[in-house]
Amino acid sequence: MFICSCNGLTDKDIHAAVDAGATRPQEVYAAKKCRAKCGNCVPGVVCMLRQALRDQKALTAALRNVGEMSDRGTMQAVA
Repeated sequence: MFICSCNGLTDKDIHAAVDAGATRPQEVYAAKKCRAKCGNCVPGVVCMLRQALRDQKALTAALRNVGEMSDRGTMQAVA
């Protein structure tokens, strides 16, 4: 989905930037080698960035839990 039509910035671009370490809107734009032009996209970029960071944090925690479970030899199937 397009978040910024001026720069062709998509939700996938935001997720890729977060995967590469972006934590602020300007880092998302820098990853795409662009900047906010008209500014209408900034709230959407901020919203998507926050969600992507939450998703990344949840995934990291889930993977950590799986690792701890397998270390104890109690790995169970996840439904």
